Parts: sequence; C-alpha cells; structure tokens
Amino acid sequence: MINVLLVDDHDLVRAGIKRILTDIGDINILNEAATGEEAVRLVRKQKPDIVIMDVSMPGIGGLEATRKIKTISSRIGVIVVTIYGNDPYPYRLLEAGASGYLTKGCSAAEMVAAIRAVHAGGRYLDAEIANTLALSAVSGSTRSPFDELTMRETQVMVMVTRGQRNCDIARDLCLSPKTVSTYRYRLYDKLGVSNDVELTRLALHHGILEQNPLI
Repeated sequence: MINVLLVDDHDLVRAGIKRILTDIGDINILNEAATGEEAVRLVRKQKPDIVIMDVSMPGIGGLEATRKIKTISSRIGVIVVTIYGNDPYPYRLLEAGASGYLTKGCSAAEMVAAIRAVHAGGRYLDAEIANTLALSAVSGSTRSPFDELTMRETQVMVMVTRGQRNCDIARDLCLSPKTVSTYRYRLYDKLGVSNDVELTRLALHHGILEQNPLI
C-alpha cells in the first residue's frame, strides 16, 4: 500500500484528488494539509511514502516545504501538482528534491502513474515539462530572468509577490528580517526592477504567478 499525503490550500482540489485516488486499490490517503508548515508537521509525525504538493500556498509554500520534507527523510517522494508550467518552478523543485512534477490539467491515470513511478524510486515529469527541460538543456539558453535566481531567492521572490512582509517571510523561512531585506534587494538587482510592483508584474509576464485582475 502506498501512503499519500495531500497538500493543497484549496479544499475542492484536495477533495478532487482524494476522490480520484480513493478508487485505486494500492493507494491510501493518509492525511491532508492546507499549508506547507502543516505538511512538514504531518510528515514528521506520519512518514508518508508520497507527498502530493501544491506550489502556491500561504506561508512557506511548496518549494520550501519540499526542501524541508526531504531533509526529514530522503525516502519520501514529493510529487508537485501545480498550475505552473513555466520556469523557474520545475528546476527549483527538482533542485529541492521533488521526484515528480505534474500540472493540474493532468489526467487521473497520469497522476496514478506518477505516484507508482516515484514510489518505485523513479521520477515522473509531465510531458510538457520534460520537453521544456530537455530543450533548454540542449540549447543552453535562458528562457526567463528567473532562471538566474538561487532556490532561496526564488522562495523569497514567491513570498514577496504574494504581498508577505519581511517579518513574516523571516519567520516562515527561519531567517532574520535583515537577511530577507538583503534577498529582496538582490532580487531587484538581478531582475532589473526597482520595487515589489515591478517584481510582481515581471513574474506575471513570465507566467510565474496566476493572473489577478487587480494587478
């Protein structure tokens, strides 16, 4: 039996995935979490085989949660299921230790195949993501200015563009507010922007964030 932890801040998304996986005989839904922090706590307590992880959530988000989970136990397979098909998420999540990457438009059969493949010790990438990674590796080209960010810079960038304050980011990432401020201005310099509004618009332009009619 493959024990799975579902992590997504949307109740309907978790319910949908749970409904799909409940019908599969060799998969057991061990528990659910709505935040990265909750996911890390449950992983420490219950040690699931597989974590189905959303990227964009309140608090530390899926990227940092993935990194923390892999430090708890390297044997736990993390499969990211997200709307984001663009850089830098595939690179950064694989760097953080994810073994699978699916978009939320994947079929039920593909999700089941990913769970089984990762549980068996392999990797599973959505065909579109795999193609993007392969083409980028062959061409050696940089598709997005966000490619230049480190994993930590990427995590801070995501949290900044969600409107989180330096003190909240510092708390969630176990950093000092001064260090977060340094990361913030380093982001501005690397990406050629001068404030959070420009940073958010750039992230929207490159498909890093969901479109918001208020922005």
